[in-house]
Amino acid sequence: METTTQHPCFSDVLDAAARIAPFAQITPVLHAHSLDVEAGASLHFKAEHLQRVGAFKFRGACNAVFSLDDADAPRGVVTHSSGNHGAALALAAKLRGIPCHVVVPEGAMRTKLAGIQRSGAILHRCAPTIAAREAACAQVQADTGATLVHPYTDARVIAGQGTAALELLSAHPGLDAIVAPLGGGGLAAGTALAMRALAPHCRLYLAEPEGAADGARSFARGSLDHDFVPDTVCDGLRGTLGAINFDILRSAGAQVLTVDDARTVAAMRLLLARCKQLVEPSSAIALAAVLAYRAQFAGKRVGLILTGGNLDPDALPALLALAPGETP
Repeated sequence: METTTQHPCFSDVLDAAARIAPFAQITPVLHAHSLDVEAGASLHFKAEHLQRVGAFKFRGACNAVFSLDDADAPRGVVTHSSGNHGAALALAAKLRGIPCHVVVPEGAMRTKLAGIQRSGAILHRCAPTIAAREAACAQVQADTGATLVHPYTDARVIAGQGTAALELLSAHPGLDAIVAPLGGGGLAAGTALAMRALAPHCRLYLAEPEGAADGARSFARGSLDHDFVPDTVCDGLRGTLGAINFDILRSAGAQVLTVDDARTVAAMRLLLARCKQLVEPSSAIALAAVLAYRAQFAGKRVGLILTGGNLDPDALPALLALAPGETP
């Protein structure tokens, strides 16, 4: 159930930035000299794990909710999400004073579900498949008249996510490359829009888990390939790449870099040890990609988007055990 809207453009990113300014944080850009030495490059981390709800997702959700006209808004919004997008949409809806419905798959992380519920969203549980999520969303839409805000194929969401790269490139216009995690492609596509306008010389790299590498396969064959069952600790990157996102990313000449979970968790350890920042594996994969493909980034100025920091504390010991020690 993809949202069928026209492709967003850079002016939509600018409009989103103005629309969400009263609500979203301008997140810092972090730097650690020891990680520069580790990577052989100058690394600039856009700290979206410090965004409201602990993830970049608030940008797109906020833009979508406050884009609704006054006739549609009272019926609320609906989405499907394993956590961060649901929490972001719930908070944005609360700020506007409208209902929010979130379809969540069985087995979703408890801490992320708690974040959704804190903002008063109504949860609808379903089987842990994309088909089940979309069917449940369609039913809620039919029952309530709520507006669908897809996690990554909605043009309003893509434009909102692009404001993270807009801030990053405004602060650091001389970057040679940006690395963004790749799941459904909302952040990646929004980043591409900002880069095309502000830094056409800059190269976009997409960090994707080996256990959910539909993006890499899709780029290789030139068409979407969703024939896979995700197997990765990066729970935020298990979604399938959206068609609108794929089109934008191919036009931008983006390159997918796949990384195994052990390297991703090792990068997560590094960020904690060197930067004192605890982020999700779905965030740490950006650094993992730079370290796994050092030759491609050697000597370059690289922006990395740290997308979220919502972890289950009880699961942390087992997660860190996947990559003992500090370095990859």
